[in-house]
Amino acid sequence: MSQLSSSNEWGNYTREWLFNIQSFFKHPVVWIGTYRRDNFKSDLISSLTIAIMLLPQAIAYALIAELPASVGLFAAIVAALIGGLWGSSFHLHTGPTNTTSLIVLSGLLAVASPGTPEYILAAGVMAFWAGIIRLLMGVARLGILVNFVSDSVVVGFTGGAGILIVANQIRHIMRVEGVSSASFFATTTNLFQQIGETHLLSLELGLGCILLLVLFKRFAPKLPTPLIVLGGATMLVWMLRLDKIGIAVLGELPRGLPPLSAVPIFDIALIRDMAPSIMAVAMIGLIEAASISRAVAARSSQYLNSDQEFVGQGLANVAVAFFSGYPVAGSLTRSVVNYEAGAKSQMSSIMSAGWVLLAMLIFAPAAAYLPRAALAAILIVTGIRMINHKEARRILRSSKGDSAVMITTFVATLLLSLEFAVLTGVLASFAFFIVKTSMPTVREVLPTDDFKHFFYQPDKPGCPQLTVLSILGGLYFGAAPYVEDMIRSHMDRNPDQKYLLLRMQRVNHVDISGIHMLETIVRLFRQRGGDIFLVGVRQRVYEKMVLSGFDKFLGTNHFPDTDEAIPYIFNHFLSPAVCVYSCPVRVWQECQSLPKSNKDIDLPEGFDVGHTQQVPTIEPHAFWKRLKSFSDLKGMEIIDIREPAEYDQGHLRVAKSIPMSNFFNGQVDKLPRDRDVVLICRSGRRSQQLAHYLLEKGFDNIFNLEGGMVALELAALPKGGERT
Repeated sequence: MSQLSSSNEWGNYTREWLFNIQSFFKHPVVWIGTYRRDNFKSDLISSLTIAIMLLPQAIAYALIAELPASVGLFAAIVAALIGGLWGSSFHLHTGPTNTTSLIVLSGLLAVASPGTPEYILAAGVMAFWAGIIRLLMGVARLGILVNFVSDSVVVGFTGGAGILIVANQIRHIMRVEGVSSASFFATTTNLFQQIGETHLLSLELGLGCILLLVLFKRFAPKLPTPLIVLGGATMLVWMLRLDKIGIAVLGELPRGLPPLSAVPIFDIALIRDMAPSIMAVAMIGLIEAASISRAVAARSSQYLNSDQEFVGQGLANVAVAFFSGYPVAGSLTRSVVNYEAGAKSQMSSIMSAGWVLLAMLIFAPAAAYLPRAALAAILIVTGIRMINHKEARRILRSSKGDSAVMITTFVATLLLSLEFAVLTGVLASFAFFIVKTSMPTVREVLPTDDFKHFFYQPDKPGCPQLTVLSILGGLYFGAAPYVEDMIRSHMDRNPDQKYLLLRMQRVNHVDISGIHMLETIVRLFRQRGGDIFLVGVRQRVYEKMVLSGFDKFLGTNHFPDTDEAIPYIFNHFLSPAVCVYSCPVRVWQECQSLPKSNKDIDLPEGFDVGHTQQVPTIEPHAFWKRLKSFSDLKGMEIIDIREPAEYDQGHLRVAKSIPMSNFFNGQVDKLPRDRDVVLICRSGRRSQQLAHYLLEKGFDNIFNLEGGMVALELAALPKGGERT
């Protein structure tokens, strides 16, 4: 029967998995089938706005990777089309990005020389396998994994990448010899060595373009500044024939659809050499796509499917690999502009691909006069803007852990190859997450003045018998030792607190290591004569406790309701003698009605553990019967051990008042041994403790009135003249 059940579960799981895969790839059919025609105008206008940005960016970003401008344009067209069709976000725009281009450069330089056919084919191989990784993560519903990579990794990496982009593009403004490098120090060293060979006209053109870009951004931010600057610089070169006197130009672009290319996707040696870069491109692309789409969705209120977005990103990269492109990702600037331009759906991204293709077919010859210095100027400004000063300062102010991750990633980006810089940042992020989750907050909480809530109040004195600790985090193998250390440390500081109440409302996970830790703590408290109790245990955590047998080990009555926990522990476990004679504070609401002795009494060692001991008792009805028989009274001594103030408020006339404290300074010897001694208090708990103490002293004629004076009243016994 169990095998059949297991087979059915696997069958259901397989069918669900196949259905999910089918839904991922049918996504375009679903959203196009529900597309609203009244959104077309908004999507059309926003697509044109994006295309105006995308055209110069596609060329410029390809040049960052030392790839032909045509490769950037082909990637832009195919990625915008496929990413739009299979993506989840209405506004995320997929295509060439500066960060991805820089990682691509680092990976390609390790396997080929820029400008060679092998270099371009390697870019396609990188795009294909990075796409496969993203696609598999989406299909396997592993999109949640990128949530464990801190945003500080992206801030640190993009800041370092921006500096690298600036360093690599300065040589194009200077028009000096050299090749792009992912090493900041190698690039800057080369620049200083060749500073005397600077081509002044190229430098002037580049600096002029930078100035225009800054001014336009300051005074006319809504204009397509990069396109205007590139168009103006191109016209200037064409009119003055500056290409004839040393200004480097881009060269004419191909006119036509993105061509198919035979990419050696199974070249094992090539894949092995680029594996770190492929993984870095895949991971950074996923992190960017997830963070960008979330940021825009926060403004548009769209519900996102991260796994579907990963599928779209994966398919876009696989497609560009076979259409002469290179790795692509989600673009922050284009996505934000897409939203602000009024895009209503992914149709905007799809139509932007059409506009870029049309522009390439019409304006390709003009690229023959497009100055390289102008493109470098755009990339330098872009690189500077990649350094997010505002967010970096915010991280530095708010979190030491995030600050460490950001700085580590930033430094690694400048010192290491970019794929290892990404890996360093991801590992630092995971390390920070592990450290943070392995050290959950464990702190003592006390009730507020109205006894309705519990808060951390370090300046408020606690109860000498009971401590309440709140655990804020999971009890898994990484956190259990730390939590145990915190509890043990609290025990060492407060050796008299023999009872522990653990508030578990914020514990959402427990494993066998956590169970073992709790069992150890239970043993420690029970060895010192106390116990522990758990409140607020979540259902799935309690199920683990039941399956492991911990619930029976602790005792099912040790899981009280949250609101009843303190009254239950107070009335059944805490020593009222300690409350009356040793405790100077009133922590719990139940303490408020207890009297406080004005005597400074040191209770005998072990006196406060008598709550579990069985002592001879007499029930209220039986006691009343003996009171009515004067003959029985002659063989019985009745002693009220309450404080004088309690005794004066009401007592049995036949009861002698001897406060409990008197039994510790010589009164014990005065107790009669030839007749029964009945001890009375308010609820029977103090008298139970004293009875146990006297039994230990050798008295065998001691009885405790069960329930005390409260029990007499609840039983509605007729007091007559017996009670005054």
